Amino acid sequence: QVQLVESGGGLVQPGGSLRLSCAASGFTFSSYAMSWYRQAPGKERELVASITATASTNYKDSVKGRFTISRDNAKNTVYLQMNSLKPEDTAVYYCKASRTSVAHWGKGTLVTVSS
Repeated sequence: QVQLVESGGGLVQPGGSLRLSCAASGFTFSSYAMSWYRQAPGKERELVASITATASTNYKDSVKGRFTISRDNAKNTVYLQMNSLKPEDTAVYYCKASRTSVAHWGKGTLVTVSS
């Protein structure tokens, strides 16, 4: 069955870095667009970054220059490198795989940015 498993979250100080990973299985990873979303307490889920099957990327304005999304089709994994983290980046981060009308979600990993 389809599985998306996020990892790499944790507690980090402001200005620090984390790399999130999302391991995929049960579908043809290379043909799907992959995205990272986040949801902070009391807020709606929002798109952070996306990468198409052909590796075109897109970012939320507030993370441009700090976050980098990438994918490794040989490992069926998508990454989110997060640098210069700010307290406002605190959220549960979710991985999403999408293709036409099909979407699969992971269960999320918590990122807390605090001193």
